[in-house]
Order: sequence, then structure tokens, then C-alpha cells
Amino acid sequence: MTGLALTTAGVAASPAAARITPSAEDRSEQLGRPAPDIHRDEGKGDEKRKGRSKQEIERSKGIPVACDTDKLIAAITLANARGGAVLDLAKGCTYLLTAAIDDAGLPAVTTPITLNGGKHTTTITRAAAADQFRILTIDTGGDLTLNHLTITGGQTTNAGTDGAGVFVDAGGTLTSNHSAITRNIAGGSGGGIANNGTTHVHASNVSHNTASAAAGGVASSGVLDISKSSIQANAAMDGGGVTSSGTVRIEHSRISGNRARSSGGGLFVMRGTGFVADSSVTTNIAGDVVGGIIASLGVQMTIRSSVIAENVAETGIVGGLGVDEDASVVVTDSIIKNNNTSSNGGGVYNIAELVLRNTKVFGNQSGDQGGGIYNEASATLALFGTKVTKNIAVTDGGGIFNQVGGTVDLNNATGTVVVKNRPNNCVNVPDCLG
Repeated sequence: MTGLALTTAGVAASPAAARITPSAEDRSEQLGRPAPDIHRDEGKGDEKRKGRSKQEIERSKGIPVACDTDKLIAAITLANARGGAVLDLAKGCTYLLTAAIDDAGLPAVTTPITLNGGKHTTTITRAAAADQFRILTIDTGGDLTLNHLTITGGQTTNAGTDGAGVFVDAGGTLTSNHSAITRNIAGGSGGGIANNGTTHVHASNVSHNTASAAAGGVASSGVLDISKSSIQANAAMDGGGVTSSGTVRIEHSRISGNRARSSGGGLFVMRGTGFVADSSVTTNIAGDVVGGIIASLGVQMTIRSSVIAENVAETGIVGGLGVDEDASVVVTDSIIKNNNTSSNGGGVYNIAELVLRNTKVFGNQSGDQGGGIYNEASATLALFGTKVTKNIAVTDGGGIFNQVGGTVDLNNATGTVVVKNRPNNCVNVPDCLG
């Protein structure tokens, strides 16, 4: 049997040494420019400011800021000069930004600053008729907390200009609490947020953002922590919802309804490590490869107590979960269901190392082989107490399709079951009824 490899023309048959995702060079050809890279112009924000600690700032009394954009700009400028501040923005106010300060609508944050909104939505937005710029930049040493705020309308159309909503420089920190980062458009990566430092998204909504390159929602090369949040309806070339090339941890959250024109509709872990727990990745779409989650080249990833469901790869492989070359993924106590691909691997496509523990794989469909799971010749797949049921493949391997040379260990003694798949349960899988 042959594997599938992504080329600049799409997914085509090739020898078994295949890749789920294109190389950096392949991606650059697809995009017509260098592969997406989160960066900042040299020389800006490279001096770390000194001031009061974040804890000292948060304990201080908030400073009221009237519903006036100039006063907000002045308050942030003064807070930077004085080593930080807590600023209480006017409740129900829309701060309308009309001109850029360097590359953003507000002064770059260089110290610990907290912006408090209120129960009645407080919004910071770029005026529709204004020149294009992002809303906020957090420089090295800056530590910005957003509470009950909406950040919207940022736009950076130049290719390679990242983070239309918020840009977090290396050494900077963003914390979003009960806030919305929505309807921002980046010419580069990270329509909502581009993170090179540390970003915490808590009880927040990152939605309806767009990027020309990677990550409509959040693009991260640093440390990204998402908890009790929604990453929804974002769009990009690769990684419609989230891309990470650093460390990403997602808990009690949902990634849904995002779209990638090429690869990784929901979550694209490009390098580094990934952890997903008590979360759902659902109804995401890739125009080409992997509708749900990609663990790309060399990634170490754990998925626990989560749902990967109803994701679609429209023209390529992998509806739900893709495990790329040299990656290692462990999925525990999870559900992979109702994912769909026009080619191989409706639920799962494995090129490297994958372990499924106490996991259910059911209701997935492929347009060719491996309705539930497709395992390549170079791959190792182990199932413990896992049920692979009611999956459908148009050609062969309704439950599990294993290329000759691939290793599949069902560990039947642990309660693994492969039944009720169509047109058959297994191909090239020892100890399976077939």
C-alpha cells in the first residue's frame, strides 16, 4: 500500500515515507512567501523596564479613566512612566482609536498594567475609517491584564505583521480574564493574538478573527495557557483556531467552528509540546489536511478526557487527529467521533507513535481507507481498553487500516474492541477479526 504526502499541488500518492503536514519549504511555496513566523521589527521594545511588581500594582486602588480615548492613552503613558497601574475604564464605553502610536492604537505596555472593564461591555476598537493598526502591543517587560474588556477591529494588512488584536513580544505577558478578542484581521499570523512571550487566556472568547498566514485565533511561539475559554469561528491559512511552536496547555475549553484554508482547522501544534484536557475540538474544517488537531513534526502531546468530533478535511487526509513524523501522542479517556475526510483516516491518521487508552473511536468516515484509524507503514499504534466501532471507509479498513510494515497492538486483554465497522473491521491488524 502507499501512503499520502502533501505537496504544493495538494495530497498525492507517494511511498510510505509520507508526511501529514508540509515542510517549512512546502508551506512557504503554498503561501507564496516565507513560512509564517511571529516576529517583531528589530530595535523595538528591547529594553526591559523596571518598576513595581505586578502584585503591588494589583493591590493598588484603580484609577478611573473617563470615556475618552485621549485620556486612556494618557493614562497608559503615565502608568508606564510610573512603573505600572490599575486603570478602571468607564463601564459601557467604547474607546475609539483613530491613529497609530508606533504600530498600535494604544501606547506599548512596558510595565504591569491592568485594564478593568465592567459588567456592561467596555470596548477598545479601531475606528473603521482610520489607518490600519493593531490595538495593543506588550513590549519586553510589559505585563498586561485585561478584565471584562472587548478588543476588536485591529487590522494589519502587511504580510508578516502579526497580532492584529494583541501582540506579545518576547519577555512580555498577557492575561485575558472574562474578555473577548474578536473580529481582528492580521496580514501575518495571529489574527486575535500573536504571542512570543507568555499568554494566559482565562474565561475568555477569541472569535471571528482572521490571519493571512497562521492562526486566525492565537499564534504562539512562547508559553500559551488557555482555560475555561472558547476559540471559535476564526480563519487562517494554517491552524484556523490556534497554532503553537512553543508550549501550549488547554484545559476546560472548546475549539470549535474554525477554518484553515490549508492544514489544521482547529489546533496545529507545530513544534514543542502540547497538553489538552477536559476540552473539545469540534466542527473545525481544513480545506486540505487535518480538520481537528495536528501534532506535527517531533511534537510531544497528551490529550486527556477530551472530545474530538465532527471535524472535516475537505480534500485531503485526516478528519480528526493527525500524528505527524517523529511525533508522540497519548490519548486517554477521550472520544474521537463523527469526523470526516475525503481521503484516508476519518478519525485518526498516524505516521509516528500513538497510544489510545480507554478511548472511543466511533462514527468516523473516510472517502478511501481507514474510517476509524489509518496507520502508516512507519508508525506504531497501541490500543488499551479502547473501542473502535461503527466507523465507515469507502474502500477498505472501516475500523483500522494498517499499512504493511506498520505496527498495531490491540491489547485485547485490556478490553479493546474493534467491531461493527464497514466494510470490514481491520486490514493488516493481528488479532482483529477483520
